[in-house]
Amino acid sequence: MTRERSRRRLRRRDRNALIAASLTALSLTASGCVVVHGERVRLPAATRAEAARALTAFTDAYNKADKAYDSSLDAPYVTGALADIDSARLRAGHVNSPSGNARHTPLKLTDAKFTIPKKAGWPRWFVADARGNKGGDFRWLLVFTRGGLGERWQVAYLTLMAPGAVPRFRTDADGWAEAAPADSPGLAVPPQELSERYTAYLKSGGKDFADGPSTSGLRADRAKAARKPGLVRQFIDEPVVHGDYAPLALRTADGGALVFFATHHFEKRTAAAGTSVPVANKDVRALTKGEVKQSLTLESMANEAALDPAGSGAVRILGRLGGLTSAQGE
Repeated sequence: MTRERSRRRLRRRDRNALIAASLTALSLTASGCVVVHGERVRLPAATRAEAARALTAFTDAYNKADKAYDSSLDAPYVTGALADIDSARLRAGHVNSPSGNARHTPLKLTDAKFTIPKKAGWPRWFVADARGNKGGDFRWLLVFTRGGLGERWQVAYLTLMAPGAVPRFRTDADGWAEAAPADSPGLAVPPQELSERYTAYLKSGGKDFADGPSTSGLRADRAKAARKPGLVRQFIDEPVVHGDYAPLALRTADGGALVFFATHHFEKRTAAAGTSVPVANKDVRALTKGEVKQSLTLESMANEAALDPAGSGAVRILGRLGGLTSAQGE
């Protein structure tokens, strides 16, 4: 009898452990929704209602920060490359207009569409595609991301595209999109390599990228600028791929992927002997440390959206948004 009671206790202990494990993996929220651990199960990154609320929260914070030229007002809603670009823009605005932005026009994002991938693990992310009232007739593509269930949604990437340039995405029967892994072997360039490949292309050219304003056009503009008499311009481009700067990719309907990635850039302007580097832009002056005598080094961040084809072929940069983050005079 004693041995039988021991076996029953062991069976109860095992059953209780199984129940505990099940409760760990599956919990009921107050609303009655079932939450499954995203580390192991593919789930939509957000509901469509949640995505819409995140877009509204970002827009409200962006407008408050832009009106006051106060980066603290939208800092909780941005991250990665966009945070670097946006905070520098607001810092420069505050230096030049401490009382706020007299030319502030509220950003309005309408006709919003949300592409939400199913994925396991963190970070979770989704893309909002909306018509903006600033910057011309463009669609604003904002990539929202967060690293955990209790965190706020933040915008890591922002790209402007012509309405017809936004690709069609692969979706399942319920309309959920598919994220392409950073090391996807079936793409012309794995997303995790795009930042490095792009910065290498800007330096040396090559066949990885199709001609366009942000590829062959940018290289041509740099070559032209470098030939100006009395002023030498040198360019250094660095990839950024970790943490909040990690690339994010959505599978397109044709099997390729739209990849969002970031890059880090330096431009050093050196004046000829007996002359100085002109600094006409007041925002550049606001972000410059040191005295500009013989040289000025400009540091900037950029985020790109690239169409990465399936199999082989040239990657097309569909959009690129960059901004000065700091400058050093010497």
